[in-house]
Amino acid sequence: MSGPRPVVLSGPSGAGKSTLLKRLMKDHEGVFGFSVSHTTRNPRPGEEDGKGLNKLPQLLLGAALLPVADVFSSEDIETSFSGPNESETTHQDYHFTTREAMQEGIDNGEFIETAEFSGNMYGTSKAAVEDVRAKNLICILDVDIQGVKRIKETDLNPIYISIQPPSMESLEQRLRDRQTETEESLQKRLEAARIDMELSKEPGVFDVVIINDDLEKAYEELKEILHEEIQKVQEAM
Repeated sequence: MSGPRPVVLSGPSGAGKSTLLKRLMKDHEGVFGFSVSHTTRNPRPGEEDGKGLNKLPQLLLGAALLPVADVFSSEDIETSFSGPNESETTHQDYHFTTREAMQEGIDNGEFIETAEFSGNMYGTSKAAVEDVRAKNLICILDVDIQGVKRIKETDLNPIYISIQPPSMESLEQRLRDRQTETEESLQKRLEAARIDMELSKEPGVFDVVIINDDLEKAYEELKEILHEEIQKVQEAM
């Protein structure tokens, strides 16, 4: 594929990925894009097929993947595959498809990740990522560790970046400070984070691991890693 390399971002909830991404997109308008997900549900009023580039997911795409799927409600999963951020009021649209067509695509290995909630299927296809790249945008894939492993089975050739908290203690404090979790959901997030942190240490999984103990430092590291791809996009504008 021609065009800028996609970027895979991974790391536990509370590590600071969304904060870093929002700043990155604000500082580099027109450089990054997000793939449009597929779903078998019916379109809602105002939704159109195939739109949705340049919108920042509120949650991880990989939130739909085990082992952290049971942390989220079906509404959370809908948001993770659709994904407007908190400041947006418009819908994030999908590629609407049939269950038969989507299952065929899954069987043929055309999807990076899939999930099913409330009788509807959701997924991110390799073709959707390639569509972003064809528009000369850096496609951001915000997935969990299982999503990372699935992407490694494709020919997308992304840059793999892990954003990690400095410690489990600091992560737990960040999550508690949000005051958005029940104790049960908090413990599930923390357990998923422990697994994520351990797997991120495996050799060859990520090109770089950024420890977000200082937001400014972490942001500078992220920009430096992506500098070459950002420059390619800007030079082609």
